[in-house]
Amino acid sequence: MKLLYGVQATGNGHISRARVMAPWLEKAGIEVTYLFSGRPWEQLFEMDAFGDYQWRRGLTFVTRSGRVRYVRTALHNNLPTFIRDIRSLDVSHYDLVITDFEPVTAWAARLNKVRVIGLGHQYAFNYEIPLTGDDFISRTVMKYFAPAEFGLGLHWHHFNQAILPPIIETPAEPEILRQDKILVYLPFEEIGDIVKLLARFKDFEFHVYSANMTSEKPHHVHIKQLCRAGFQNDLRDSAGVISNAGFELAGEALQMGKKLLVKPLKAQLEQLSNALALERLQLGMVMPELDAKAVGHWLSEGKFVKVAYPDVAKAIVDWLKQGDWQPDPRWIQQLWKDVSYVTLDSVRSDPAQKAAKLTQFAQR
Repeated sequence: MKLLYGVQATGNGHISRARVMAPWLEKAGIEVTYLFSGRPWEQLFEMDAFGDYQWRRGLTFVTRSGRVRYVRTALHNNLPTFIRDIRSLDVSHYDLVITDFEPVTAWAARLNKVRVIGLGHQYAFNYEIPLTGDDFISRTVMKYFAPAEFGLGLHWHHFNQAILPPIIETPAEPEILRQDKILVYLPFEEIGDIVKLLARFKDFEFHVYSANMTSEKPHHVHIKQLCRAGFQNDLRDSAGVISNAGFELAGEALQMGKKLLVKPLKAQLEQLSNALALERLQLGMVMPELDAKAVGHWLSEGKFVKVAYPDVAKAIVDWLKQGDWQPDPRWIQQLWKDVSYVTLDSVRSDPAQKAAKLTQFAQR
């Protein structure tokens, strides 16, 4: 089988998901060409897993101060280049196209009548899931940005719908869990605002990953350049994660038993709905704004929820190999039977006892 796999590279979540899929596709003997778009080529890093991948400019969203800027997004994206990329992409020799919300591959396949499957969190929005922030622009983006014949949607819970559990890249669990260490990833926020938010909590160490650096920070706030290996190492032994309400990182945090605080990107249907889902499922806390009071409450009262998800990537590749590319509700239901949830209330005790209990929980 020859497969073209399109990946939206605006954020790191789509790439992380493709990185989990890649070894299973290789083991299955499926010949895969990966195509990435939505981020400048020179800003892609640690891409060895994808071999001789292709790149297109594609489409992306412009954000500032934690909000999608639709006018700037329209001005930034080059529609003639996008159309030219679609028309010039030869998909005729592929048996199947998979798009992880990547628009060039999706539209090229659609126009050339090549079968295209959507794989990713965005395709869960075709079903009845917790939804907020819905408007005409959001609905139009979800429907037409990267259309597929049908979508394999992913979510943290099934909501009695035919959607799959997350595809998770999870580092090995640490021998010691640092109860005072917090991983912070807020790529849509200004770095100065993040530092100001965390400055007062001197009993914790915050490891902030950002594309922007600053020297004006207290000693307990560490600013780090984006690096997959470093990020995964800091995620391993941290007690909690503060992030925007993206899908992939939250899933990793839940599978590792980290407590979770999210600040959704404003005017963005997916992140606003993700935040709502986390609240309804009681899997994490939400702050609509960068709010020091909310951070303080979460640090002292946040719950640790550990969710064990099955190997969804392997299950999808096994399904692809069968060649009958129609979702089977029985297969999806079986995957959810292998999901388990364990909740541990925040431990109000001395640091040594808290660290020991958190470590014990993380190893369950």
